[in-house]
Amino acid sequence: MLIEVFKSKIHRVRVTASDLNYIGSITIDEELIEAAGLVVGERVYIVNVNNGERFDTYVIKGKRKSGEVCLNGPAARKVQRDDIIIIIAYAQMTPEEAQTFQPKIVFPDEKTNLLT
Repeated sequence: MLIEVFKSKIHRVRVTASDLNYIGSITIDEELIEAAGLVVGERVYIVNVNNGERFDTYVIKGKRKSGEVCLNGPAARKVQRDDIIIIIAYAQMTPEEAQTFQPKIVFPDEKTNLLT
């Protein structure tokens, strides 16, 4: 049996843009993607601290060290620029694997979205 376990999160980043006319997804600074152990195309859950919205989408790579966090497509309606969000990923694993698994948690600068 597999269970779904918290894998990683980017905690409290600022939305830098939203693009309703893009096909979909969330564009994230490549450095943040790597630090959180995310994979381009991976499903992530978004929690908007400002309005309580929760939704899922998939990751696309943004420019490294840009601080970019852009919600695209329909998800753009669930955020506003400068909202603070949390990006969460889960993984399926056996209960035995879950006992020793250590999630990655990234705490970027909330104003710049850059790692310090």
